[in-house]
Amino acid sequence: MKLPASPDQLLAQARQYGYTEGDQVWLRPVLDYPARPVGQVKDSAEASLRYFAQRFDRYQAKVEELLRSIEESDNKGSFLMKALHLKEQAGSYDALGDFAGLYQQLNAAEEAIQATVRQNRAKNLATKNSLIEQAEALRDTLDWQEGSNQLKELRQAWIKTGPVEKELTDELEKRFQTAADAFYARKKDYLAVKKAMNNRTLEQYKDLIRRSEALQNSTEFEDTSRKLKVLQQAWKEIDGSLPRKQATDLWTSFRAAHNHFFERLKTHIESQRQQPASPGVAGGTNSSGEENLRRKRALVAEAQELLKRPMPEAVARAKELQAAWKQVGPVRGEESDQVWEQFIMACDRVFETSALDYYMRKRQAADPAAPAPTPAAEAALRVQALREFIRLDQQERQVLADNLDKLSPSPANDTFRTLLQSKIRAFDRKIRTKNDLIVMYQAAAGR
Repeated sequence: MKLPASPDQLLAQARQYGYTEGDQVWLRPVLDYPARPVGQVKDSAEASLRYFAQRFDRYQAKVEELLRSIEESDNKGSFLMKALHLKEQAGSYDALGDFAGLYQQLNAAEEAIQATVRQNRAKNLATKNSLIEQAEALRDTLDWQEGSNQLKELRQAWIKTGPVEKELTDELEKRFQTAADAFYARKKDYLAVKKAMNNRTLEQYKDLIRRSEALQNSTEFEDTSRKLKVLQQAWKEIDGSLPRKQATDLWTSFRAAHNHFFERLKTHIESQRQQPASPGVAGGTNSSGEENLRRKRALVAEAQELLKRPMPEAVARAKELQAAWKQVGPVRGEESDQVWEQFIMACDRVFETSALDYYMRKRQAADPAAPAPTPAAEAALRVQALREFIRLDQQERQVLADNLDKLSPSPANDTFRTLLQSKIRAFDRKIRTKNDLIVMYQAAAGR
């Protein structure tokens, strides 16, 4: 700690940097300033000189305290304005002392602070550019939850990052916000589409329940059995996922109508057991089965050609073919499964391609200034998107598989077990279809 100056030391300091003239105390020329009066002589010239030397010591103490604070602080930039203020006072402070020496120290401190500020702002600029790049990289993600979490973390990091040069601030903020807005706009579109799909799926299930309940008390046992089996197959073909409880409740209602009818059918069969069977049924069934097979093969052939049509037309026709398929009677034997597999895979290719087209259009709309990709580049982008879709499908399939593994073997869980198994098969089919499309687009990209 610096000891206070003695009266003799103060007087010597005062006479080195000032003097008295008449009734005024003067500061000798310093820096670029001429000599100027700093106060009046009171009591005696020596006492007045010592007084103004003491005033300089107080000013010097402020400067030294500031320099120590700058040296010890990690945030040196926060002291810049105080250093500039004390530096300005060096030309106007009424005291006697080495203002030139303190001015040089403050000037050196200012330059050091400015250099540190420039370094920090350059570092902050690099950090913010990195955060922008990370935010912009989310434009292709389809993992909405993970993307949202990443954006929140990036925003927190952005807030914690110090300032950059003023002329860059608005531009950088705009770039970061644009990247965030683009992600959330795509997420909003996705959730809207998903909600619409879920609503459509819900209505499809409800329609099948209403139609089943309308048949559950029918006495046309043979015709109704066929119709209910068609409805069961239609239930399996619905491509969508709903919350577990909602799906379970729907399945329970659907299954209750079918169980009610088939319990009645069982009772009817028991009552008819002693009655002779009607002649000629076998021959008619075989003939009907062959005709059904022919009609289903024709539907398969048309479905397999749908990708050659404009996509909106192909989607509409695929739905018409699915409705027509339900009107065709059953086919017995191994060929039944074969033609069904061929038909549903052909329809799936249409629906998956339509969904992919929608995604590609939304992506292009998000960046309308981007040049149109070449056919090969377009095919490569589609392959990239399909692989991401497959990854998400596999995640959802794994959740279903995990739930199935955890399900106890109790008969009370049979209904939900059947539902889970059906959903897993649907995801297997979707993944297989996307892989087929990848092969097709990879061939296109290679040409």
